[in-house]
Formats: sequence, C-alpha cells, structure tokens
Amino acid sequence: MVPFAGFEMPVQYSSILREHDAVRRRAGLFDLSHMAQFVLSGDDVADWADTLTTNAVATMKRMQARYNIFCSESGGAHDDTIFYRLDGRWLLVVNAGNADKMWEHLKANLPASGVSLENRHGVDALVAIQGPRSVEMLQPHVDVDLAGLRYYFCAEGSVYGVPAVIARTGYTGEDGFELFVAGEHAPQIWNALLTDRASEGLEPCGLGSRDVLRLEAGMPLYGHELTEEISPVQAGLAWAIKRAKPAFLGKDALERQIERDDFPRIAGLVMDGRAPAREGYPVLFGGRAAGEIRSGSLAPSVGNKNVATALLAKEAAEPGSRLQVEIRGTMHDATVVPLPFYKRAK
Repeated sequence: MVPFAGFEMPVQYSSILREHDAVRRRAGLFDLSHMAQFVLSGDDVADWADTLTTNAVATMKRMQARYNIFCSESGGAHDDTIFYRLDGRWLLVVNAGNADKMWEHLKANLPASGVSLENRHGVDALVAIQGPRSVEMLQPHVDVDLAGLRYYFCAEGSVYGVPAVIARTGYTGEDGFELFVAGEHAPQIWNALLTDRASEGLEPCGLGSRDVLRLEAGMPLYGHELTEEISPVQAGLAWAIKRAKPAFLGKDALERQIERDDFPRIAGLVMDGRAPAREGYPVLFGGRAAGEIRSGSLAPSVGNKNVATALLAKEAAEPGSRLQVEIRGTMHDATVVPLPFYKRAK
C-alpha cells in the first residue's frame, strides 16, 4: 500500500505479472474509488463544457461516454477526463491527483446560471472489471445486457441489487466495465465479485499492473505523457481536439502547434536489451540530446520487451529511428516504434 492522491492505494495484491496476466487472459478487478467524480446538471451544461474542453460535449448521445481534455490558454493540459451523458445529468470523472485543481477550475468558469456542480469525490466509489471474460463474469450480477452495451456507452441499472452506472469503459486496453456506485456499497460488490468469480480466475489488481497495462496499450498517464507543459497535440491526442468547435480554452495555442509541427512529441521506444528505461532518463539521437523518458516498463504482452514512452524532438521521433537511452552513465540502444505497443484482437 502506498499514499496516492490522498488515498491509500495497493501497488499489488499478489504480483504485478500475475495481475497483468489475469487482465489480458481472463479478468481483473480494480478499486478506482480514488478517481474524482463530479456531477453536472442544468440546461446549459453541454454548451458550457464545450467552451472548456478540446473534444465535443454537446454532440454526445444519451448514455454515451467520451474522452476529453481540459486545457489552459497556453495549450497545456489541466487534466484528461471522461464525460458520461446520463439521464438528466452528466458525470465527469477526473484524475485523483487533479481533483482539487479541476474542481476549482470548473467553479472559476461557472456561468451565472444554467449549470450546477456537485463534488462526489471520496463519497461515490468506482470498481472496474477488465479483461476478455468481463462480460461473462459480470453478467449474472447485473440487470443490464452487457453484450449489447457498446464501447464507450453506459447504462443505469444495478449490480448485486445496488443502483449503479455501468459503463463499457476502461484503462487497460482490454474489454471491460466500470461500475459507479455509492461508496457504502463498494465493499459488498468488491467482495461478492471476487468470491463468486474466484474459480474462474478473477484477480484483484493494483496500481502496478494498471500502469503496465495502460502503457502497453499506449494510453497516456497524466503527469507523464500529458501535463500542464505537454499539450494534447504533443501527446498524440489530436484526434480528441475538435477544431471545428467555434472556441474553447487553449484552442488558439493548440492550432498554432498543429500548424507549425515543430514541437517535441511523445513517441514509443523499444529497448534493444534487458535494461529498463525509467522516467527522466536522457535520450540521445545522433549523439545529441533529443528528449527524455516519460514512462517505462517490461511489457509481457509484447514478448517481455522493455518499452517506454519518451518526449522527443521531432527529428528523433520518426518510427524506425535509432536512439540511445542513458542509464546510469551507460548508453543503451533503442528503436522508435508506433504506439500502441499492444492492441487486443477484436
């Protein structure tokens, strides 16, 4: 257990590799109750949110989920989030480490009327089941047709008789579901799922396996691939920037970046040998400084290679480029590869 954004969080229950294997082959269970949940209501939520976010909000369908990013005027990312459009309200899930910052950001930009906010951080819980067998493991315990629920959509129903928002979303690169419930019911659901599905290989999973899974899947982690200084454009998230929107915070800065195309950018690396690349390690291209590692890990899903992301100068970030990572004074060879490292079979 380690302190994490005001919570005590598990790094691992058994081992990172065992938990990783469970998610890729069967299913794993994650307690994500540290994530901040904000409820937004009012007639003007969609139009107001569109002025603060890079991706579109107003075009979301009923019960749809959508990845979105809040930026500063300079284009840096305040946070990457997920919006859920529910009946009569919206749910915004933000990173735990950015909970206070995002709450203050929303309040500071709140219109005089038409939008109300409710902070459910530390009150409501979030339990996620992730993996190729998630549907069959979860279906007997919910009153929603999980197979018929589309990716990045949600439904309001119940889990073990407890009211829940059930979303087909996740952060592992696998199929799976996130269950939003009142905090007092979370231990019951957690324990029941582990008890009822233990014989089928459901495993509790911690932060360690979650980080390896998301890195293999090429998903950014705030504070690493995306920060106040690393914009969505640099992070390779231009698909989540809707330039057709008339105006939103940071739009001008992001459009200038896209048009100039001369910025350092996030790229994937595969190390030649067994030496692991870690955050902050210098990266060289042609013998000159070209950037630094942002995340790194052994990747069991891609042949146990050591993989990493790095923020690199444009000329060094082309797939196929040969680089060197400096690890404790010694140079280790690496190759730039496209992200993601791993993509599940459909």
